[in-house]
Amino acid sequence: MDNPVWAALTGPHRVFAQVNGAAVRYHPEVAPFSAVAAVPDPGVWADLAALVGPAGLVSVTGAAGPPPPDWAVVDEVPGVQLVDVAVRAAPDPEAVRLTAADVPEMLDLVARTRPGPFLSRTVELGTYLGIRRRGALVAMAGERLRPPGWTEISAVCTDPAHRGQGLASRLVRAVAAGIRARGEHPFLHAAASNTAAIRLYESMGFRLRRRPPFRTLRVPASQTSGQAAGTSG
Repeated sequence: MDNPVWAALTGPHRVFAQVNGAAVRYHPEVAPFSAVAAVPDPGVWADLAALVGPAGLVSVTGAAGPPPPDWAVVDEVPGVQLVDVAVRAAPDPEAVRLTAADVPEMLDLVARTRPGPFLSRTVELGTYLGIRRRGALVAMAGERLRPPGWTEISAVCTDPAHRGQGLASRLVRAVAAGIRARGEHPFLHAAASNTAAIRLYESMGFRLRRRPPFRTLRVPASQTSGQAAGTSG
């Protein structure tokens, strides 16, 4: 859980992984996240550089310490990781399972509500549920990272015209019910500045576990080490 992208891509999400030595990343159409092994070896960053390519951008949520000085920090957002301790998980009779056929609507909703990264193949990572009104998708939530024994709830969003009806809370509880049914534990990430969402999640039974930074880094334009990348997914 301290390095959830690494744990997911070397475990349940291995099928989506692109791997080079001690560095991994999701297939670029699935999710933007990368990770390196939590070992005291600066060579892991060379592995990641070779995997991504010169001047490439990476989103890192867990790593073996700070990147080398020639890696530019493009963005850094303080975050929180919350874990389920008392969520009243329950299926929702109005929630429908979303599939690849729903991706255009899902991408449109994400573009209007900005819950975090959601790409053309993110729906493949797990169960995504939505609520429709007059046929239109107005709220959704789903599963993203899957470290062993855990599943992250993500892409929680509601159309602005339908907020204040508790739709997001209902979908989070419904997604959590599916996660628990597999014998796993729900967790989520949020920007530390999103205090309204954090208060909502805490009122639902999530509790703060840690405060990870969400970093976007740029690989150096020239590389002097690293091996050729092997890929799958």
